[in-house]
Amino acid sequence: MNQVQQYKRKAFQFQLKRYGIGLLFMLPWLIGFCVFVAIPIGWSMFMSLHKVAVVPGGFKYDWLGLQNFRDAFLKDNIFPIELITYFQQMLLMVPIIVIFALLIALLLNQKFPGRFIYRALFFLPVIFATGQVLSELFAQGAGDIPFLDQYNLEPLVRQYVGGELAKTVMEVLGRVVLILWYSGVQILIFISGFQTISPSIYEAVRIDGASPWDSFWKITLPASVPFISLNVLYTIIDLFTFPMNPVLKHIKDNMFKVETGYGYASALAWIYFGFIFILIALVLWLFSRSMRTRRANQ
Repeated sequence: MNQVQQYKRKAFQFQLKRYGIGLLFMLPWLIGFCVFVAIPIGWSMFMSLHKVAVVPGGFKYDWLGLQNFRDAFLKDNIFPIELITYFQQMLLMVPIIVIFALLIALLLNQKFPGRFIYRALFFLPVIFATGQVLSELFAQGAGDIPFLDQYNLEPLVRQYVGGELAKTVMEVLGRVVLILWYSGVQILIFISGFQTISPSIYEAVRIDGASPWDSFWKITLPASVPFISLNVLYTIIDLFTFPMNPVLKHIKDNMFKVETGYGYASALAWIYFGFIFILIALVLWLFSRSMRTRRANQ
């Protein structure tokens, strides 16, 4: 019996030493996560359930429960409309940006003189047009598309799309410049994904008489599905943290209002996060299902 206990103790000590070394390397990250992520998230959830008022010497908390969440949909006449409208815009923008990045990546993956210059040109906006720079560019009208007003496209859009979606479609068309500015990382990911496809596969299908069109649909596109899912997730997160996001602006405005304050703003932020989380979970489920179906058919 003592030998069994000694064996278990030595096994426990071995596992503790084995995993303890890994945890020791992770300790700086764990401390940073707790201090800068976990605690603020928990504090935000705590405030969303209270009426937070700034008083001399700190904050005053009055328990409200889920009242802030109910007020966001029952009393706030701006937040639900901005939330739904912005989601409609992003659901149109995400596939446009991903498809555009895929097509440009196909072109930039070809061998031609000065290829690295064109790759750099498409990636430069990612470096420069961010944060306050992007906000200033839009404030100066750099993001506007003049031909929308010149050719009066709104009546044509209303005729084919309808009045419900016409405004959303026009706002998306007005932000076409964002497709160029927000596709650099996606193009880079697609180009990296194309490098994982062996050239011998293309040589084999070319010998069998397959056209470039057939190679794209039978080889390139199926092999790019994981990178498409990655780019969709990246684009969703990137657009929903857009500096000129009206939903985020509404949350910030309510943060500093006396009648709403930090508690109500935290509730709005959690609602916004919940919608984004559901969308990301749906995208992950759809792509994982498509990957399982693809493996089953092979």
